[in-house]
Amino acid sequence: MSAKQDRILIFGAGVIGSMYAIKLIEAGFDVTLFARSNRFKSLRENGLQYKEKGTVKSIQVNVIDTLENDDVYDFIFVTVRYDRSESALLALKDNQSKNIVTMTNNSIGFSSWLDIVGDRLLPAFPGFGGQIKDGVLQARFLPKIIVATVFGEINGVVTERIENLAKLFKTAKLPYVIKKDMQAYLITHSVSDIAMMSVLYSENKIIDKKAVRTRKTARIITVTLKAYLRAIQKAGVSIDPPMLKMVLKFPNLFLDLFFMTWLRTKMVRDMMLPDYANNAYNEIVQLNNDLMKFLSQNDIKSEIHVQ
Repeated sequence: MSAKQDRILIFGAGVIGSMYAIKLIEAGFDVTLFARSNRFKSLRENGLQYKEKGTVKSIQVNVIDTLENDDVYDFIFVTVRYDRSESALLALKDNQSKNIVTMTNNSIGFSSWLDIVGDRLLPAFPGFGGQIKDGVLQARFLPKIIVATVFGEINGVVTERIENLAKLFKTAKLPYVIKKDMQAYLITHSVSDIAMMSVLYSENKIIDKKAVRTRKTARIITVTLKAYLRAIQKAGVSIDPPMLKMVLKFPNLFLDLFFMTWLRTKMVRDMMLPDYANNAYNEIVQLNNDLMKFLSQNDIKSEIHVQ
């Protein structure tokens, strides 16, 4: 598989889509970004702007705001929030591309997505983070040993398209992990996101920076995370990554101190709190609602809810 032969569409030009676009363009792939409204206009006029080592740089990218059904790509990466994933897949339903890679959370399984795009679906989860401020991408990189792009077939088989996707990531020098149980991985990740991010919103408003640092806020994360991990275990979900099983064994005091430290980081202060005000809360609420449906379908009851 050669980089020149592969056409890649990134459906969604937010943080995740923009970061993958930069890395794949730099690796020589034929990349197109699908964007709308002001983001489409900005990309057309200014290119894909990003900050690197304190300097704003720009890379040219092909950008579209309309996708024709016969505009075929080797891979379409869907890089939108979970609460927008179904509408994105509906927009791709009649496109003839064979591989649709959903790079987002999922807390209930894949049946509704499969109903839309069928076996073209290839679930994944991104290995990047960051924010876009004034049109400029500000990436947040964690060590490769901690964060990598995760993907795999729903049935766990390592198919030819999985191997091709792995070659694509290897060419772009992007760390990746192939999973045999993507549903377990995504549900576990969703549980972590629900527990750690729902506390950032209280009484219909974003929690203030002083309140977010308290032991009380950390304890809510500890209790919620443990409750949900036990619930998904009862529902037959394997906790993945397995190291999260240790959370159930750690005393609450230890976890409280860990989360208090996390809540005081620059990442939470400068990225998560502002980002949460910009639609992230809607994603967490839907993840939580769908997780409740999943647990209910498996006859598991949980009394934990997003505030």
